[in-house]
Amino acid sequence: MFRTVLLALAAITLAAFPALAHEGEGVGGGLIIGFLHPILGWDHVAAMVAVGLWGAFLGKPAIWQLPVIFPLVMVIGGILGIAGVAVPQVETGIAASALVLGVMVALAVRPPIGVAWVLVGFFAIFHGHAHGTELPGAANAVAYSIGFVVGTGLMHMIGIGFGILAKWPTGRIAVRAGGGLIALAGIGFLTGAV
Repeated sequence: MFRTVLLALAAITLAAFPALAHEGEGVGGGLIIGFLHPILGWDHVAAMVAVGLWGAFLGKPAIWQLPVIFPLVMVIGGILGIAGVAVPQVETGIAASALVLGVMVALAVRPPIGVAWVLVGFFAIFHGHAHGTELPGAANAVAYSIGFVVGTGLMHMIGIGFGILAKWPTGRIAVRAGGGLIALAGIGFLTGAV
């Protein structure tokens, strides 16, 4: 199942590349570029998959709350970016999100749900701001925003799909190892090694 989802994602991504030649003009171009932005940035992918993994690992209600909170708050960050409001250390915040969220999964950290909300929301601001500041000039801002929220949701769903394996002892080990790999990627993003 996971392999099928990844293959479908790859097919969708490759099929969308010719649309980039149209410079992102209008609603269609904005939607496609917005959708691809979080999917083609490994730092974004790592953090968004980690949100889904952590939510699945924590179980109900986090399995649906964290993947809803992240894009909602990300839109606020996107609006700040589009409006030109400065947010300090955006790239560092994005890289740190992969590290911290990966560690949460790897170490099986189970904080109170409110702490998980705040942590996920905090990092969502950085991701959203990056998306907002990188809005192509000719793209429709609303379509672009819808695209990056849908792309983000897809990454969360992949994380949830993998995270559900934590129901079984061997799957729990695999999920925690996945969190460890995401944390290592976060270190790579922070140091510039990746």
